[in-house]
Amino acid sequence: MRVVLSPDPVLREKCEPVELTEIPKLRSTARQMAKVMYKNRGCGLAAPQVGITKRIIVVDCTPEVEGEPLPQNPSFYINPVITRAWGGESESEEGCLSIPGISVVIKRHNNIVVEALDLDGQPFTVEAEGFHARALQHELDHLDGKTMFEHLDPIDRINAFKAYEQALAEGAKPGDVG
Repeated sequence: MRVVLSPDPVLREKCEPVELTEIPKLRSTARQMAKVMYKNRGCGLAAPQVGITKRIIVVDCTPEVEGEPLPQNPSFYINPVITRAWGGESESEEGCLSIPGISVVIKRHNNIVVEALDLDGQPFTVEAEGFHARALQHELDHLDGKTMFEHLDPIDRINAFKAYEQALAEGAKPGDVG
């Protein structure tokens, strides 16, 4: 399993919901996604980023403690949906494993509630704020075929594409952030 890079068309596809009967056979796929995310130093990964058009994401926003190994505590979300957003919006730079070598400023909700199924098919709800909310929104965008580029106005999008092409030419790999 590897990270798919933009402009691969799979990143622009709207993902299909996961049926309850599919969950058992997708558990190992989800765990492999987590391994790929950690290998590439990411905090989130959506199924289309590994070429799978199903509504599955993995997120781990555990903060790093200097000098200590990063604990791996992935959260898996099947068929995630934002059911509430509040607290205004803020702008911050984001990177993406599928668009290595650059970062762009994106405006996102500060607080959200996400409802999803876990790897056992059980429903759960997460209330997220700050960076965690931002990471979830970023990954949910992928499930709808939306990348960071779609958040930019036309001029900024052209500049970001140019920066991305240059980063790739210079050897940028998933996990590299500009």
